[in-house]
Amino acid sequence: MATCSPPVGAGHIVWDWNGTLLHDIDVVIEATNAAFAELGIPPITLERYRELYCVPIPLFYQRLLGRLPTDEEWAVMDATFHRHYFARSETAQLAEGAAALLAGWVAAGRTQSVCSLAPHERLLSWVTRLGIDGHFLRIDGGTGDGIVRGKAQQMARHVTSLAELVADMAPERVVVIGDATDDARAAAHAGAKAVLYSGGSHSRRSLLSAGVPVVDTLAEAVLVAEELVRTP
Repeated sequence: MATCSPPVGAGHIVWDWNGTLLHDIDVVIEATNAAFAELGIPPITLERYRELYCVPIPLFYQRLLGRLPTDEEWAVMDATFHRHYFARSETAQLAEGAAALLAGWVAAGRTQSVCSLAPHERLLSWVTRLGIDGHFLRIDGGTGDGIVRGKAQQMARHVTSLAELVADMAPERVVVIGDATDDARAAAHAGAKAVLYSGGSHSRRSLLSAGVPVVDTLAEAVLVAEELVRTP
């Protein structure tokens, strides 16, 4: 496969999708509470969701319910949430300024990709619907039980694959931009750096526990990413 050569020191951004490029947190809360209503669980506010949310997802339910769900309960919870989420997800749009940031990064001769736990075929459909599919070297969605186990192995495979597409793409030249502490752990597992964005699934307080830069806008995230790839 042919490789490309971006400007020296430009680095590469790996974007998370849900809660980062796709501003879907309102849809998530609607779907969560619709699912909770079916399951007899009281509704949750955005603030409480952001304080409790974590990956693996069963741990989120443990924080919420005070115990881990059984395998049977988890299967019902997961299926019920996704039924409500996917029924609403087409209303979700890109985060503020995301389209311009993506286009600007490419116009500067730099490279970027998407790595998400969202189901791969749905991810491709979302990216195409929103007209940004041409901005990415690679788009990798979830194909297994990563949402249960977390993102680390998927991110490691994704970062390794970038070396086949971009000349001299070392992991330390890669910056992951995401909205969850799991994104920071996945980046570290892959040898990459990370910036976390507070507009998605986590509160700022919980993001700060990851020990990486935390920002409130995607524009800030890109600026920090540029600085990180300049840092040895």
